[in-house]
Amino acid sequence: PTNDVAFRRIFGNENKKEILISFLNSILQLEGQKKIKNIEILNPYQVPKLKELKETILDVRCHDKREISYIVEMQILKPTAFEKRVLYYTSKAYVNHLEKSEDYPALNQVIFLGILYFDMFENSNYISNHLILDKETGENKFRDFRFCFIELLKFNKTEEKLDNVSDKWIYFLKNAKNLKVIPEKIQENEIKEAFEILDKFNWSKKDLEVYDKISIYRQDERGRI
Repeated sequence: PTNDVAFRRIFGNENKKEILISFLNSILQLEGQKKIKNIEILNPYQVPKLKELKETILDVRCHDKREISYIVEMQILKPTAFEKRVLYYTSKAYVNHLEKSEDYPALNQVIFLGILYFDMFENSNYISNHLILDKETGENKFRDFRFCFIELLKFNKTEEKLDNVSDKWIYFLKNAKNLKVIPEKIQENEIKEAFEILDKFNWSKKDLEVYDKISIYRQDERGRI
């Protein structure tokens, strides 16, 4: 699922929105009135053109009924100035809320969720959340930006220790490529459907071609680095 094409097939699937909703609600711990019930995927999955792969950022973007925007991005290799790029993308999404005829109240929250296959922070937490806080009081007055990161390399839980839906999603992201069957501990329909989407027997020839091309490109990038 960490391959860009597979990732977008799972979380950018217009016909399987419940998968992305489950993922966001569990990872971001959205409950009560904040819980996402429906979303509009802004860039539904389409097979990317091979010649554009190097220039295309294959993320998933959506917004809910409250017009809160979500950017979900998978990163295997850490690009140069990754932290600044995250700020740039999030700020661009925020500014795009505002049409020429509208005023500042039309701006709404943007949440960036990065799934990383490298260590970003010097601690053992595999999920971290970052807000704009008052240095003295810890008050969160500037609430329109939130950054959440999942560091897969720090996640070492076995199937037996998966206690919540959030852990099960992270376990899926990190371990699905090595599993022959869906673990018994995973009973959530949305995660089961994500496993089924990964079954490449259901993929088109074009999907498989792009999937392989991305894998080769990543190997080339590792060698170049």
